[in-house]
Amino acid sequence: MINLFLKIIAFIGMILLSPLLLISMILIIVEDGFPVFFLQERLGKNMNEFRIYKIRTMYNSTPNLGTHEVDKSSYLKIGSILRKLKIDELPQILNFIKGDLNLIGPRPGLPSQLELKKFRMKENIFDINPGISGLSQVLGYDMSDPLKLSKIDALYIQKKSVKLDLLILIATFIKSVRGFLLIMFKKEIGIINLGELDV
Repeated sequence: MINLFLKIIAFIGMILLSPLLLISMILIIVEDGFPVFFLQERLGKNMNEFRIYKIRTMYNSTPNLGTHEVDKSSYLKIGSILRKLKIDELPQILNFIKGDLNLIGPRPGLPSQLELKKFRMKENIFDINPGISGLSQVLGYDMSDPLKLSKIDALYIQKKSVKLDLLILIATFIKSVRGFLLIMFKKEIGIINLGELDV
């Protein structure tokens, strides 16, 4: 029931934000033409593949790689602004409504990211839906370090609660809350960063 309520709220929110999406699309077309949407295969719950929806923020010529593998020169001028304001993520509300994503959860990786997949399998990360935003993302961990990312993902699953999800959602937009989360998980993150990992 709560999930259905959240999906209704998300759908209403997307309608209200549609003028902002339309302006973003027009600016992308002016700078680099069509398409305005970026579709990419990702791994979801139980390692099932799904197509994620985002507003395109990179040039058409950019290779189909993870964000951390792409040079900053690949970003459109408007794309950098859209990413900073998280506007490019808004179409993922459709993935949330479809059931591919939760609002909060581990960010979904690419099928080609084999090392990340291996570590996430070991940590049982694929037992839950990935998210539009997540603990790893707001704490500054990305897919360039698959082992640490998987450990933070596992920490999120271990500590998962409505309160934590709300804090992560707020931290996605408000940087000061990220500091609160860092303090909240200081001990666990310290162990992970020291490399005391069960590989």
